[in-house]
Amino acid sequence: MSTPVAERRWTVVVPHHARGARLARERLTAELADKVPPSLLADAVAVLGELVGNAVCHAEPLPGGVVRVAWWLRLVDGDTVAVRIGVTDGGALNRSPALRAVGPEAVDGRGLRIVRALSTRWGVDRDGLGQTVWAELSPASPGLPPA
Repeated sequence: MSTPVAERRWTVVVPHHARGARLARERLTAELADKVPPSLLADAVAVLGELVGNAVCHAEPLPGGVVRVAWWLRLVDGDTVAVRIGVTDGGALNRSPALRAVGPEAVDGRGLRIVRALSTRWGVDRDGLGQTVWAELSPASPGLPPA
């Protein structure tokens, strides 16, 4: 693994379809495998999969039937690498991404809890195009426990 010396950013567009999450995970893995520790990469892949999956299931696509996926690397404290992931979609009518209360028998509804557990922080930004759900991950700062 080599450490980047400056911030670096990647952006890809994937279909607003279940295969979009797979394509995004594969691309992130290919780009970051030699740049971040394996445990951070595993968490980033899981978070990215959840965010793209949520975009496909709960939001409208961007024009062209796509979702925009971006990730950034930056150095924290000199040599610790942090990853920020953002997934931009067309948003959902009358709904914003939020943690859901789910029971132990529920088959879905845990995606953002997983994102929160693996991230140092996460949030939602909106602009004229749609919404971006983002998460930041760092090996030095574990996420908050799920509530």
